[in-house]
Amino acid sequence: MLSDLFSTTVGWVQRSITAKAQSVLLQILSAGPIPQHVAFIMDGNRRYARRNQKEVKYGHAEGYVALRRILAVCMQLNVRCVSVYALAIDNFKRSPTEVKDLLDLLEAKLNELCQHGELLQQYGVRLNVVGNKALFPERIQAAAQRAEELTCKHDRAILNLCMPYASQDEMATAVRMTVEERLEEDSDEPITERDIDEHLMTSLAGSPPLDILVRTSGVKRLSDYLVWQACENTQLQFSNTYWPEFTFWDFLPIILDYQRKCWSSNISPA
Repeated sequence: MLSDLFSTTVGWVQRSITAKAQSVLLQILSAGPIPQHVAFIMDGNRRYARRNQKEVKYGHAEGYVALRRILAVCMQLNVRCVSVYALAIDNFKRSPTEVKDLLDLLEAKLNELCQHGELLQQYGVRLNVVGNKALFPERIQAAAQRAEELTCKHDRAILNLCMPYASQDEMATAVRMTVEERLEEDSDEPITERDIDEHLMTSLAGSPPLDILVRTSGVKRLSDYLVWQACENTQLQFSNTYWPEFTFWDFLPIILDYQRKCWSSNISPA
């Protein structure tokens, strides 16, 4: 019993020291250049679950906890926009059981945001669901719409939940919208890169240019995520940590590297 009390006390002290150190470091980091738009490929949920001998849905649920944790860090750093790859269009090719679990989790968490959205409220975060929402069942579309409407007047920061999303689909949609706009205007103006960029889903959602794209779990590819946005002046960062275990301490070297590159190139953040 005494050993249990000792372990509990030591654990509490360690957490308190860690929280205090994190708070101090956040203040120090905030004095330097801060990225305005950070995106995450939240990879490793399934491998995390398997390593812990749990069902896959456990990994996805823990991934949501990690999202809340990292979003809070980004807001404390005054990052203007956070985009996360919540569901790829290709994810619908997974087993029916996993797809159902994913959709059930998305619906539950969207509803939770509507009922207990303290984090979004505290930091004035506007939530955007970015992707081909027509692929969702009606119940998910309705939950997404409620969450967007609840935060539509928030203007301090942006959270883009990219789902169901694919860069190829986003670019094809942007081209189609641009062509349709030209036809409606009966215009012969040539279509430019700027026209496509302005019709991207992230642009329509009010997102600034992408500064950093982070992928966790050690995999080094973009997996059809924000390919257009990341093609120029975006720092690509790859972490070996599984997403459910990704914390401030994994994010810290990424921010420090961003600041170092800003200072070394005399580039001011947007």
